[in-house]
Amino acid sequence: MRFMQVDHETIDSLLPGLRAKLSEIPLPELETEGGPGIELFRGHGGSNLLVPRAYGGLDADPLQAARVVRVLGSLSPSLAVATAMHHFSIGTLFGITESFARGSDLDDLLLKRVAEERMLVASGFAEGRSGQGILSPAMEATPVEGGYLLNGSKKPCSLSRSMDLLTASVGMRQPDGSVQMGFLLLPAGTPGISVRPFWKNPVLAGAESNEVRLTDVFVTDRQILQPPAELADELSELQEVGLIWFQMIVCAAYTGVVSALAGQVLERSRGSESDRAAVVTRVETAAALTEGLARRIRDEDLGNDGLAAALVTRFAVQRLLADTVRDAVELLGGMAYVSSSDVSYLASAAHAIAFHPPSRTSMTGGLLDYYAGRPLVVA
Repeated sequence: MRFMQVDHETIDSLLPGLRAKLSEIPLPELETEGGPGIELFRGHGGSNLLVPRAYGGLDADPLQAARVVRVLGSLSPSLAVATAMHHFSIGTLFGITESFARGSDLDDLLLKRVAEERMLVASGFAEGRSGQGILSPAMEATPVEGGYLLNGSKKPCSLSRSMDLLTASVGMRQPDGSVQMGFLLLPAGTPGISVRPFWKNPVLAGAESNEVRLTDVFVTDRQILQPPAELADELSELQEVGLIWFQMIVCAAYTGVVSALAGQVLERSRGSESDRAAVVTRVETAAALTEGLARRIRDEDLGNDGLAAALVTRFAVQRLLADTVRDAVELLGGMAYVSSSDVSYLASAAHAIAFHPPSRTSMTGGLLDYYAGRPLVVA
């Protein structure tokens, strides 16, 4: 058994040729905005990874998805991060469709076109911003004759320049002053949707994480799905499931990034045998924790307890990866650091796991409350 052999076999089975093609391209080229990674992913069918087989997709289970994302992270961190949001959007939309949208325009757009046309879907959801649920509205819909005008923005929004569709939640102002949540799926070329520069750091620039702005975007009533009030509990469960999936994908992506460094330590036989074994043990522990979460999702062992397990997994993986990066960079040595930008780039990219919501510090109180017998609330 070679390092990451099972992961490599999984991606080669589901997305033949993608790993080999990405391996031929220098890391700096893949990590530049406008680089070839995203289109290679689409061209090899990666956009259909989580689409059910009944609708023309590959129907990968959570464990397979985690292994594919890990490989992508090891080859192109930007591609793993960008497509993580596509996978999240696909999973969320299919959940919404199955729960609320049968026979709607959203149902038709999603089920009939995404797989066939290999569409990439960007996420305009809040994704766990402080004080909001993962599906909380990031923009507001104003009633006008014949429909609504949408205004708002999402920043950063991965896949901003390559997206075919934008999915989002919107706030629907009611006559009594309350705000009801609605969901929509819009073609990227819809009048009023624009992309503006936002990401100024060269690290992960290939993820295309710019600002997507909606300015007086007109939509009809049929384009916005409004779940009935009596399904509020089901919607809350869907938010929990979405956040669990998100943590799994984040863990897999960054475990892949650090696996690239660990792989170099092994290939170059850097340090003592015990040093190399320590690096590999930690990154494989992170992978095992991620796969454990994937198996839990596959078994539909979710809910509030599953969310707590997902966050504990995420924060444990985050710490394991930080320690592994530190030791791997030291073992690879100064010449590896100065002779190529790859080592410093991978080390910098790995740190971005801490920036995905929810943050470890924001969840300290929530996790302590959970282990004291109260429900877990994401802050």
